[in-house]
Amino acid sequence: MAVLRSLLFYAAFYLGTVGYVLGSILVTPIGPRVLRVVVDGWSHYHRWCVRFILGIRVQIEGDLPQAPVLIALKHESFFEAIDLPCLLDYPSVFAKDELMRMPLWGRVAASYGLVAVERDQGARALRKMLAAAKVLTAAGRPLAIFPEGTRVPHGSEPPLQSGFAGLYKLLGLPVVAGAVDSGPLYHRTWKRRGTITYRFGEPIPPGLPREEIEARVHAAMNALNRVP
Repeated sequence: MAVLRSLLFYAAFYLGTVGYVLGSILVTPIGPRVLRVVVDGWSHYHRWCVRFILGIRVQIEGDLPQAPVLIALKHESFFEAIDLPCLLDYPSVFAKDELMRMPLWGRVAASYGLVAVERDQGARALRKMLAAAKVLTAAGRPLAIFPEGTRVPHGSEPPLQSGFAGLYKLLGLPVVAGAVDSGPLYHRTWKRRGTITYRFGEPIPPGLPREEIEARVHAAMNALNRVP
C-alpha cells in the first residue's frame, strides 16, 4: 500500500505542480498579491495530497510564530520547504542563490519574496541580503531560514551554519526555533503513513551572545530528533 499511495501522490502532486508553476509564471507580471494566491494554493494542494493520498497527518505543538520574527527551522525533507506557505502567514524564505538563478523560476521566487543566500560572496552580498530581508520584515512578513544549510538525515544534529549568528545579530529580530520530524515518513521513495510534527519554542530575544543563541536554537530545532 505504501508503494501505491506514493505512486498516486507523485502523479497527483507533480502533475498538479506543472499547472501551478505555469500559473505562477503567467501571474508574476500582474503583481505579488496574485502570485501569493497561486503559491499558497500550491502549498495547500501539497498538504491535501499528503493528508488524503499518503495518509500523513500534520500536527503543531506550540504557538505559530508571528511577524516580525526570524524562524529557524529543522530541515529533513522537501516537505517543510513546500509546506511553509501553508504553515505560516506569507513567509519570506532564505534560499540558496543557485535556486534563484534558475530560468523563470528564479524570477517567480524573487517576486514572491525569497531572499538569495550568496555564500562566500563577501560583505556586498551580505548587505544586499540584509536590505532585502529588512524590507520584507517592514512589510509584516516573517522570515524563515534553514540554518543547517541543507536537508539532514533524521537523528543527526549538525552544527548551525556560521552565517546564522551573524544574520541574527544584524537583523535584530527575535528568533523562534522550530523542530520537524518529516524525515522518517516523507524523505524516502515509498512514503509512510503517520504524523509529522512541528514543535515551536518560545521566542528568543535579540542581542544574545553567539554561543548562547546557537546553543538555544540548536537544542530547540532538535527537540523531535528521535530515531525510530
